Amino acid sequence: MSRKSRSIPSHRSAAAPTGQAIDLALAAYRQGHLDAAEARCERAVAAEPRHFPAWNLLGVIALQTGRPALAVERFDRAIALNAGEAGVHTNRGNALIGLQQYPAALESLERAIALDPRNAEAHNTRGGVLFRLEQYDAALASFERAVALGPGFAQAWNGCGATLLRLGRLEEALECCGKAAELAPARADLHYNLGCVLKDLERYDAAIASFDRALALEPRCAEAHDNRGIALAALGRHTAALASHDAALRLKPALADSHVNRGVTLQLLGRHAEAKAAYEDAVAAAPGNARAHWNLALCSLLTGDFAAGWRHFEWRWKYRGLADDVFAQPRWSGERALQGSTILLWAEQGLGDTLQFCRYAELVARRGARVILRVPRPLVALLRSLSGAARVIAEDEPMPDFDLHCPLMSLPLACGAAVETIQAHVPYLFADAAKRAAWKARLGERTGLRVGLVWSGGFRPDQPETWEVNQRRNIPLEKLAAVDLPGVSLFSLQKGDDAVAQLRELEAAARGPTLTDCTAEFDDFSDTAAFIDNLDLVVSVDTSTAHLAGALGKEVWLLNRFDTCWRWLLDRSDSPWYPGLTLFRQPAPGDWDSVMADVRAALQGRVASR
Repeated sequence: MSRKSRSIPSHRSAAAPTGQAIDLALAAYRQGHLDAAEARCERAVAAEPRHFPAWNLLGVIALQTGRPALAVERFDRAIALNAGEAGVHTNRGNALIGLQQYPAALESLERAIALDPRNAEAHNTRGGVLFRLEQYDAALASFERAVALGPGFAQAWNGCGATLLRLGRLEEALECCGKAAELAPARADLHYNLGCVLKDLERYDAAIASFDRALALEPRCAEAHDNRGIALAALGRHTAALASHDAALRLKPALADSHVNRGVTLQLLGRHAEAKAAYEDAVAAAPGNARAHWNLALCSLLTGDFAAGWRHFEWRWKYRGLADDVFAQPRWSGERALQGSTILLWAEQGLGDTLQFCRYAELVARRGARVILRVPRPLVALLRSLSGAARVIAEDEPMPDFDLHCPLMSLPLACGAAVETIQAHVPYLFADAAKRAAWKARLGERTGLRVGLVWSGGFRPDQPETWEVNQRRNIPLEKLAAVDLPGVSLFSLQKGDDAVAQLRELEAAARGPTLTDCTAEFDDFSDTAAFIDNLDLVVSVDTSTAHLAGALGKEVWLLNRFDTCWRWLLDRSDSPWYPGLTLFRQPAPGDWDSVMADVRAALQGRVASR
């Protein structure tokens, strides 16, 4: 974020031999002969211990040759002789940055600025320290002051851009990083930073061009190779992306993020065993890298290695920056006996996850615990039908007394779940009898196969990393016209204003399936469950309604994206989680037409068999 200042003030000495030595030292320094310059400075301070310029230059040389601790000692000697020289405080700040002593560095830089408020270099370096301390608003103010003092100061413009990027102000970041690269076109790092902003703005072609410029100037920049790979993968150029990640790792084999990015690309290429090995390499390179563990968890689960998968799945807390032990009571991890205890099992993620993993309440209850289940309010009425749950409460209700707790998605680890031993007895949730009967009366006598449709998953504003996945898992409603067949009655199970708007738009254009929409009368999942119980089949993308239908024991046809979620495993059309679920997988990314052709053929066969 900042470049090292090497303030070397002119010297004035009454001692001619000492003055001659420092002149020779400065000449050697400017010619790049640092050993000779250091030796001459050492002779100067031996002859004249109070020689400020010599001590300052000795500090600069120590800093430049990778000895920041010695540099601090030498700058301290210089400051003891002349504390009013702003440059030496800036130099000391840079040495402390080299030691990662950022608060102390900040003090030195603020002293330099107090002595020379118009020192753009000191303001810029201070901005870099504040950036490292994650004080981004203050960092931006420092960089902006440096730019105001030096409009041609490329590094200060770059600092503004990098900070604005962290603050999520991408268009402003683009302007600043672009200005930096324009001012210093021979600086590889500035083109690299510009590429990173363009990548975050999803302007991938422009990002690749910036990374290419950076690499033309500095071919050994591993980070530029790696980020270039990310941009290529986003454009679907996975083979080229893999080559970029490989180039990064040849330069920096311990670059954990590049191992992870390489793994992601390998998964997109369908090379899952290699992807898993890449994530393992990332964990080996950086054992504390939460993203590496998280990706290893998902890939392990996807490939059926549940033992490793559930273990690494616990890194989700650190990956998402969340606290898992949110209660004073101990967390249960499977080892402790439960007989006579009250345990709180609590939902932590989406509605579908809760519906999938609440099944483990029965196993926990069998161990002798009284189970309290805490879930989102729309699920409370439905989950009161769950065997093993003595009490079901909403997340906004007062907390009852309990002895232990466990997040729902940690229960497979605690219970030792494997693919072969998944608790897959369905139904484990049941529709309310009165509500089911009411819908039966409303729908009347069957005139054909009743099929419920879901084409879009929920949007989680707090998890931006899922937005791109959501786009890939959702299917345009008009493509569901393929299941609008004689002998089939179609019903919408899609909640929300957006769904209704899509229905109305396609109805007006006569382009979508003919659907009966009763979802306005669904207040919670118990209403949806009662309606589904009156259907023959649910056809759904990967969302909570598919889990609901599966848990009710209803037949489900899941429209599954190419880069499948871990829970659906690989190379199979059935699911160990829901015996009544059939997977219709995309044969290639984005290919919903093939999926719907298969669904249409299967549905035609079902109608014929009736």
